[in-house]
Amino acid sequence: MQDVDILMQQAVSEKVFPGGVLLVSKGGTVAFHKAYGMADLVSRRRMRTETLLDLASLTKPLATALAIMMLIKQQKLDLEQHLDAVLPAFVGDNKASIKVKHLLYHNSGLPAYRAYFKDVAHVPAQKRKNELRRLLVNEPLAYPIGETVVYSDLGFMILEWMIEYVSGLRLDQFVSEKVYGPLGIANLFFVDLYAPPTKDDFAATEHCPWRNKMLVGEVHDENAYAAGGIQGHAGLFGTATAVHSLLVALLAAYNHETSNTFFPTDLVRLFFRRLPNSDKALGFDAPAGKNSSSGNFFSPNSVGHLGFTGTSFWLDLDRSVIVVLLTNRVHPYRDNDAIKHFRPKLHDAVMKQLLGII
Repeated sequence: MQDVDILMQQAVSEKVFPGGVLLVSKGGTVAFHKAYGMADLVSRRRMRTETLLDLASLTKPLATALAIMMLIKQQKLDLEQHLDAVLPAFVGDNKASIKVKHLLYHNSGLPAYRAYFKDVAHVPAQKRKNELRRLLVNEPLAYPIGETVVYSDLGFMILEWMIEYVSGLRLDQFVSEKVYGPLGIANLFFVDLYAPPTKDDFAATEHCPWRNKMLVGEVHDENAYAAGGIQGHAGLFGTATAVHSLLVALLAAYNHETSNTFFPTDLVRLFFRRLPNSDKALGFDAPAGKNSSSGNFFSPNSVGHLGFTGTSFWLDLDRSVIVVLLTNRVHPYRDNDAIKHFRPKLHDAVMKQLLGII
C-alpha cells in the first residue's frame, strides 16, 4: 500500500497530526499496520503500533453502545423503554418519555453539548459525577423528542448512568468484564483518574488551558475528566489492534459466522441499521450522503465513528473492510483541524488499493 504509506508520511510532515497509527484489514486479514511520527512532541517519544491513544468519542460505539447491546442481550434493558422506566431521577421530568433508542440515535431532543465541567469545578472531585447527573436531569430539551438528529454527548452521559444503574457496575467495569475480557481484548480500557494506570506508553494530547498541563494518559474531554475519567461519551483509551479486534468480532456477528456466539447477529444488525434520512445507526455513524469522512468508496452499508482527538474507524459491512486511524491531532493544541480534509483522502486511497479501483 505504497500510496497509503506516502499519504501518512505526508500528513506527519505537513503537521496534520504529530503521530498516528493506521490499521487496514479485509476479510479479517490485516493488510496494513504501521505507526508514524511522534507520540509526544515534548519527550520526543515516537509513535508505535501499540501506543495507547485517547479514543475520545469512539467511546460511544465501542463502549457505551456495546454495553447497552449486552444489557439487551441479558434482557435487562429494551430499546423502547422510556427514560423514567429505567432511571427514577427522570420520573415526572419533561425528558421522561425519551426512549433508549433515541439516546443512541441522537434524536432525544437533548442539546449537543454543555460545558458542565465549569459548573462542577467547585464541587469536591469525588462528588462531581453526581453533580453532573443532577445537571443532566435539569437540562431542558432543545428539540422535540424523536424528531431531530443532533449529535449529543449528553445523551451518552445519560446512557452511562443507565448502564451503571441497571447492571450495578461502572461502565469501565461492565465493558471490561462483559465485553473486552471475554473477547480477550486487553488494550481497551478507561483511565480512572483516582486510580492512575500502570501502563505508560500513552500518546500525548493537548496542553490543556483549563488544567494547565500537557495531557498524557489522562482523558482529554473536560466533562469526562470532571466525571473521574469514566463517561459514556468519552474516556476510552486503546490501541489500533484492540479497536480492530473488537470490530472483527462485530463483523463476524453481523455475518453470522458460526464461530461467533458472543454478539447476537440479530442485535448487531439492528444496531448497524441506519435511521432513515440520517447518517446515524444505534450508537454508530453511517456514511453521510455528501462529504463523508469515509470518502467516496465505502458502501452505504458501512458503520463508523470519529473521535475529537483525531481517531476514527470505518467498517464496510458489504466488503468486510476495516480501517482504523488513530492520531493525536490535538497535540499540542486542538485548533488543528487539517484531519477533516485528510480522512476522506486516506480512505479513498485505501479503498482504491484494496478494491483495485483506478
